[in-house]
Amino acid sequence: MADITVDFQFSSSIEEVWKALTDSEMLAKWIWKNDFAPVIGEKFQFRSEPNEWWDGIIHGEVLEVEEPHILSYTWASAGETTTITWTLSTSSNGATHVYFEQTGFSEETKATKGAIEGARYSWMNFGDQLKKVVEQ
Repeated sequence: MADITVDFQFSSSIEEVWKALTDSEMLAKWIWKNDFAPVIGEKFQFRSEPNEWWDGIIHGEVLEVEEPHILSYTWASAGETTTITWTLSTSSNGATHVYFEQTGFSEETKATKGAIEGARYSWMNFGDQLKKVVEQ
């Protein structure tokens, strides 16, 4: 079972949402600066402002790319490595449904639910930013 799941709905086409999930420049508009490429096995980083608790770097590796329906990659930071999976589908009204899940949190992290709730909150904020990017 996924540790975090979030459903998003966008009025944009599945192709537009896919591009926002896979294009490095578009990703930088709603997550962080990065060197992402949607190629299986590709290693990449997201870079944010560091603070006293975190170096500001997310390390990732692309695991699955099925354009424009499934994108999965690792998300490693602060000693924790999880898996992010985006699943896209088109609704009958032409909108794009995006199902997000983050799995693989350690038992220690699960014990401190605050970390998972903090991550869920961050992904909800990222989703709001993604909506602004794809629906502008």
